[in-house]
Amino acid sequence: MSHWLLRYDLAPDYLDRRAALRADHLAVAWAASDAGDLLLGGAVGDAPSEALLLFTTAAAAEAFAARDPCVSGGLVTAWRVEEWKTVVGPAAATPLR
Repeated sequence: MSHWLLRYDLAPDYLDRRAALRADHLAVAWAASDAGDLLLGGAVGDAPSEALLLFTTAAAAEAFAARDPCVSGGLVTAWRVEEWKTVVGPAAATPLR
């Protein structure tokens, strides 16, 4: 198993515009979670400029971004998928002691 972060850069007016897309975005997110692909996700900070979503595969992260209404709706200005080499904790992909 490995972990993959989908990193979103958010539009400056993200908080003002997200209400119109939030229900559809959350439906896509919960579907990915229910499928076991998305482990955690959310915006970072009180006035978020980014969001982080943790996936089990790079392909699942890329597919999510391709169908996320926040991406197609312009709330996400850029996104990238990066492997997260988790080494500590009960869910670490490669535990090191």
